[in-house]
Amino acid sequence: MSVVVVTDSSSRLTPDELKQWDIRQVPLHVLVDLIDLRDGVDEVPYDVHEVPRASTAGATPTDLAEMYRQALRDSGGDGVVAVHLSAALSSSYSSAVQAAREFGSSVRVVNSRSAAMGVGFTALTTARAAAGGSDLNSVEAVARSAVQRTRAFIVVHRLDNLRRSGRIGTAASWLGTALSVKPLLCLDVDGRLVLDQRIRTISKAHATMVDQVADLVGDRQASIAVHHVDNHDGADEVGAALTDRLPQLEALTVRDMGAVLSIHVGAGAIGVVVQLAD
Repeated sequence: MSVVVVTDSSSRLTPDELKQWDIRQVPLHVLVDLIDLRDGVDEVPYDVHEVPRASTAGATPTDLAEMYRQALRDSGGDGVVAVHLSAALSSSYSSAVQAAREFGSSVRVVNSRSAAMGVGFTALTTARAAAGGSDLNSVEAVARSAVQRTRAFIVVHRLDNLRRSGRIGTAASWLGTALSVKPLLCLDVDGRLVLDQRIRTISKAHATMVDQVADLVGDRQASIAVHHVDNHDGADEVGAALTDRLPQLEALTVRDMGAVLSIHVGAGAIGVVVQLAD
């Protein structure tokens, strides 16, 4: 058998990727008018980010423990590495740590310190190591190395979702007055959503984000995901600009941001996640 990788639905991995690499996925939760919908399992309204009463919740310790138990059984005792949404953005990581205590050292929980494909890229990298026959300690080390090589940026079009979300961290002080600002945000080394720059127009914000990513990658190999909330055209433009600037990329994919994240960043948002090659 081999080590099994577990993640959560924030990862934005496709069903084919989950199946190919035998990655197990625990749903996060979307709450709409007090109805609990499981992200990636139940049908969530496509415009849930426009619903004022919509909110999110992390995976529960019970759900996580059940998934870990099954994954550990399927590993034949080789162990489980769980890669989850940034602890600074969701309760899922702390719930995962709580759930993993039941299994001792057989289940290792890794804080991705990221979101969307920042979680997904790390889960994929970890699952490839597991499929290659690496032992539990080595697979965990691969996951933690991948976390260090991952960065994420996002431009939001509107501030009301951020105001409601409570996830904005140190940038909160200017949200009340910066009505004309299009903020370029990033996830810092601790996985907190923080302000990078304040920019006056969306086009300039997108161009600055492309510059930031291009400077980060340089001439190295990297995998990139461009995410969006109901803004596929904008995401395609950013993706094309990055492909032009970085012809050596291993992969570039465009994917929606998913219900859970879209509730917090709002319509039109575009994000870029980068994982540098080892």
